[in-house]
Amino acid sequence: MQLENIDLTKLSVSPANMRNAKKPPDISDILPSVRVRGVLVPLLVRPNGSADTFEIVAGRRRYHAATTVAEEGGSDGPLPCAILEEGDDAAALEASLIENLVRENPDEVTQWEQFTQLVKKGRKAAEIADTFGMDEKTVGRILALGNLLPPIRKAYGREEIDAATVRHLTLASKAQQKAWLALFKDEEAYAPRGGQLKAWLFGGASISVSAAIFDMADFKGQTISDLFAEDGYFADADQFWEAQTAAIEAKKAEYLENGWSDVQIIPQDSYFQTWDHEKTTKRKGGRVYIDVSAKGEVTFHEGYLTAKEARARETGQTSGATEKPVRPEITGPMTEYINLHRHAAVRCELAASPYVALRVMVAHAICGSPLWNVKVQEQRSRKEAVTESIETSVAEARFDESRRAVLAVLGFDADEPTVTLGHETRNGMSGLLLRLLDVPDSVVMEILGVVMAETLAAGSDLVEILGVHLDVEMADYWTADAAFFDLVRDREVLTALLTDVGGASIAAANASEKTKTVKGIISDHLTGENGREKQENWLPRWMAFPPSAYTERGGVGTVSAAERAKWMMEDDESSEPEPLDAAETAPEKDEEERIAA
Repeated sequence: MQLENIDLTKLSVSPANMRNAKKPPDISDILPSVRVRGVLVPLLVRPNGSADTFEIVAGRRRYHAATTVAEEGGSDGPLPCAILEEGDDAAALEASLIENLVRENPDEVTQWEQFTQLVKKGRKAAEIADTFGMDEKTVGRILALGNLLPPIRKAYGREEIDAATVRHLTLASKAQQKAWLALFKDEEAYAPRGGQLKAWLFGGASISVSAAIFDMADFKGQTISDLFAEDGYFADADQFWEAQTAAIEAKKAEYLENGWSDVQIIPQDSYFQTWDHEKTTKRKGGRVYIDVSAKGEVTFHEGYLTAKEARARETGQTSGATEKPVRPEITGPMTEYINLHRHAAVRCELAASPYVALRVMVAHAICGSPLWNVKVQEQRSRKEAVTESIETSVAEARFDESRRAVLAVLGFDADEPTVTLGHETRNGMSGLLLRLLDVPDSVVMEILGVVMAETLAAGSDLVEILGVHLDVEMADYWTADAAFFDLVRDREVLTALLTDVGGASIAAANASEKTKTVKGIISDHLTGENGREKQENWLPRWMAFPPSAYTERGGVGTVSAAERAKWMMEDDESSEPEPLDAAETAPEKDEEERIAA
């Protein structure tokens, strides 16, 4: 490689440059420096077939900045260049990639295009990984995008499809990809995404290959590999369960042959409750419990008896069928008496232990109980366009990040659609409470926030009160989309909306225009297109906190709810409750120290 100063007129951008086909680059950050000092860092170039002309492999932005300065009447002198050897396409590609990856990570589709060219020129995935400081698995994941249909890959590159959806589409056959793409392109249809897409691909049941306890080499059914990870899924759930059930029965027979007194298989709709069992050795009659989840996972609990059986053995009693039934020590009414007194004592202590009570409440909200009826507010509408608008909104994307963080903390499946009522706890609410007792207060509060958010009723007075109290700025979360415009049908309201964004004179001038035309003008004002003045952060009055109406006709649900909420807040302020004694409100010191420890 040699260094030379080369005239601008003899330079052009190489097709090997990663960003060659993209729009002209943003040079605003480097242009002032180039105007004053010129180009200081050499461009990477190579001969392009002519004796004295070269093409730029890396340094496209510096070249465009120098060209701009020359067009402005500034210096048009030669640029410092480092010349690659002629014909080394792979080296040129790598040089362009390295510079662009260091400056700004290109999207995965652009990386796929360039990595694919490197593979065609003889580079292996391991070599590409070493060159760009990536692990080989990441390079393999990017190369796997080649298994997608080109329209899906292009939509991903335009960020019209999220990464989770693309990951699941790599599991799909070409026919399934075509079917999904048809739904994606149909404005009247709904294309499932994320976790819903996986359920769509597998007919509602997705079982990981890692759940199998049988030898996969002997499995005759089909599995589908997840090209973005090391795992895969069974294409046919029935075939999986046939093989899994046979393996479970074989394992049961093996345990019995090895001298275990009994082996019990717990069905999918039940759980092995450790708190109701005691660890017991094989010699003392301990049995094996095989716990099977709905997702195919199998857990073996070796050496357990029920608590009742363990107590009976400690007192020398047996459970032979010929023995005379032993009369219980206490009667049914006495049992009820004891239970109620113990309950009264525990709830008295619980009321004075807010840190524990908080965790019990969260466990109840997640699991439900005989006294709690917990429901999740579904973010779905009868209109698919409305559902899609919500699912793709900024607010839902941010909330999904919080939800996934909570799922990870609690050890739940990351693909569960909700934290509330959306998991499989191995030990029911008791097991969940033990997990929560090990979690710091700050994390419990985050979990509580997500659970409460999932169970907050839409359209309720509570939403209005919270929106005002939390100073929710809807402009941070919402922008007008196609679903919004499609739902606005009232002519008077449309005129009022146009007055909002364009002013009274524009609204009056278009008063007789068709509804579609008025919507287009409103949209132009929101985007700044077609010569319209752009209106930043616009919200319809119904969307703000507190909301208001455009006409005297009313009938707007959010406004009615807000009026009720306002009345309730005013009524609450007029009658302030007497403050509790300081001793009553302070958390119990011992309890606080125990949780902190």
